[in-house]
Amino acid sequence: MSRLEIYSPEGLRLDGRRWNELRRFECSTNTHSHAADGSSYLEQGNNKVITLVKGPQEPSSRSQVDTSGAVLKISVNITKFSKAGRSRTGHKNERRVLEMQTALVRTFNKSVMLHAYPRTMINIEVHVLQQDGGLMGTLINGITLGLIDAGIAMYDYISGVSVGLYDTTPLLDTNSLEENAMSTVTFGVVGKSEKLSLLLVEDKIPLDRLENVLAIGIAGTHRIRDLMDKEVRKGRRSKIANALSG
Repeated sequence: MSRLEIYSPEGLRLDGRRWNELRRFECSTNTHSHAADGSSYLEQGNNKVITLVKGPQEPSSRSQVDTSGAVLKISVNITKFSKAGRSRTGHKNERRVLEMQTALVRTFNKSVMLHAYPRTMINIEVHVLQQDGGLMGTLINGITLGLIDAGIAMYDYISGVSVGLYDTTPLLDTNSLEENAMSTVTFGVVGKSEKLSLLLVEDKIPLDRLENVLAIGIAGTHRIRDLMDKEVRKGRRSKIANALSG
């Protein structure tokens, strides 16, 4: 695809969005109450992700016990049908998944109050049903919602989004076509602050452009945080209403 098609002279992207617009964002919590202590379903653009949180629970072996706090385990399962066309398999894909899991554990180790749950394990399973760019940001958002639904203490929301750089223009919340055509950065931001819990740079970003990319990324995560908070509050009101009616 030609670079000229990514961002038109009129300031429109392939899907009709402006440079600073998020993709469609829909989420729900407590979606798999029979299978986990906390769960969420999230659609961010064409990304579709299910998150299951189990725990805090007793570790399966003594080697996993940490007397100072809980051990956080995150596994990412990317289904073979998640991407248009044939899914690539092999060592490259496995390495990518391992890198994502490592980055996610590091991100949430700093954000979950693990010290409140000594000698336990928190097991998080993420199932990617469909992917279309900006996947790491979507995974962060899904995990955040799942942890909150499980009642696990966190310092604040962690919200994620990707930003691409088209020549000198930052493009918020990139899809796969945009990611393939430009350098991208994924941000994980703590609450409504400017504190980064994740900064993942794909390819090279000129230093003199990084400030603009950072600014639009943080603003985007704040909007996502508000959307997630709205859903969490809605879910809590629903639980209270059900408890009162029961």
